[in-house]
Amino acid sequence: MQYLLLIYENEARYDKMSEADLGKVLGDYRAFTESIIQGGQFKAGDALQPTTTATTVRVRDGKIAVTDGPFAETREQLGGYYLVEAKDLDEAVALAARIPSSSVGSIEVRPIQKFE
Repeated sequence: MQYLLLIYENEARYDKMSEADLGKVLGDYRAFTESIIQGGQFKAGDALQPTTTATTVRVRDGKIAVTDGPFAETREQLGGYYLVEAKDLDEAVALAARIPSSSVGSIEVRPIQKFE
């Protein structure tokens, strides 16, 4: 079964990091990604640009409204994702717990719904 692992954390944290600390975080992510590629669980994954680049679209009564920024102001922002293959929710949770940002933010685990 496929699961989407949504990575949430405070993106302002990165603005305050030294180059060495940022390098360590990026290295931790490379190591995690390589491990799930080698383990056969990796299907896709990417980091997202900051929320300052987001655009939100709503359609109400047939009218399109476009606004800058994310849908809601929160302390944690969606910063990236992994699409993984896991035998069950327990395995998906175990993978999510290994994502480096799980120690400073949160990882939402969502099963993919397949339509036939």
